[in-house]
Amino acid sequence: MAVSITPHSLKGQVCVPPSKSMAHRAIICASLARGRSTITNIEYSQDIKATIAAMKALGTMIFEYDDYLEIDGTTTFLKNQCEINCFESGSTLRFMVPISLVCEANVHFIGEGRLGKRPLDVYYDIFEKQGISYLYRENVLDLYVRGRLRGGVFEIPGNVSSQFISGLLFALPLMDEDSIIKITSPLESKGYIDLTLQMLNQYGIQVINHDYQELIIPGFQHYVAHDYRVEADFSQAAFYLVAGALGNDVVLTDLNLDSFQGDKEAIDILERMNAHLITKETGHQMIASDLKATIIDGSQCPDIIPVIALACALSQGTTRIEHIARLRIKECDRLKATVEVINQLGGHAQELEDAMVIEGVERLKGGYVSSYNDHRMAMMEAIASTVCEEAVVIDEEKCVKKSYPSFWQHFQMLGGLMNECELGK
Repeated sequence: MAVSITPHSLKGQVCVPPSKSMAHRAIICASLARGRSTITNIEYSQDIKATIAAMKALGTMIFEYDDYLEIDGTTTFLKNQCEINCFESGSTLRFMVPISLVCEANVHFIGEGRLGKRPLDVYYDIFEKQGISYLYRENVLDLYVRGRLRGGVFEIPGNVSSQFISGLLFALPLMDEDSIIKITSPLESKGYIDLTLQMLNQYGIQVINHDYQELIIPGFQHYVAHDYRVEADFSQAAFYLVAGALGNDVVLTDLNLDSFQGDKEAIDILERMNAHLITKETGHQMIASDLKATIIDGSQCPDIIPVIALACALSQGTTRIEHIARLRIKECDRLKATVEVINQLGGHAQELEDAMVIEGVERLKGGYVSSYNDHRMAMMEAIASTVCEEAVVIDEEKCVKKSYPSFWQHFQMLGGLMNECELGK
């Protein structure tokens, strides 16, 4: 269903939802531990549901409650044949492929949307070297794998998704051999590797990190059951941080400013643009008067680029956001989509192969935009509506369920004015 959002400032306090990245990792680690763990502060986004279902498919006992999980990994890997539906979750897919092969197994991976277009060549190369059987179709997720992963030396380029490295980091400690992951080029999305290493340590797994060039993983390790509370998600907080920088009065609660999340970079970027994060008794708030253009390296924080680009569209001067080609293989081509949306709303943006250039304007006009069935585009467009002169009409709003099911509820709680509508009327 399409929604029409009337321009209106946001005001109030919002509890930032739990980190999807951390929740994925905690669920997996708890599922690989023999014993019972409790994971609290869970939000059942579609991506998290996918990872829960994936681990259940491998035999893990997971009990779901309103906002927490009880996980018993005693029975994990007892099923040696299963089907895993990753839906549209790239994290679930890339984490689960090596995990599913810890023991001899025959696994069928399926998914939805653009997930089948996301490359898996890194794993296919490993399969070829290790004699693991696999069969797949182009441009659709329909992957069969059969065999057992072995430890050893793995050479992985640093400019591919960090999810490949994280997937191996989950699986390799359970091998009979020691392993080394050699990263053969500068590592992008380093923060996500930090999150994986942090979570592994929480569950008793040791990895030796040689300056992100080599990761040494001893074999014969055992995950240890552990209770964990999921911290707030900086990729979601970024929407409200940008909203604050654009003049909205939003206080964020439950933020961990010592977090390893790479998307915490949103704070540094906005502060370089002349915004300031202030601490209040109830939480944190981003404020600004006149935003200034800057140069942004998006390689370590691709998920926040659409909403950061919105801030750039309303800053003084010309901003260049570089090293963002990876945005093209998200739920949509986010590089192209972000440029299109900014221009449709009355901004001035230019798409390059691996970058975008944004010339700031004083105010956006509004109008019709597409969500591209992409949760981060829809949420960026909602925040944009607060600084537009006219209503913003978004063609589809349910896609936020992928990562932030309560977004629209929170948006309206803060004063957002929206109504369902039919396109063309």
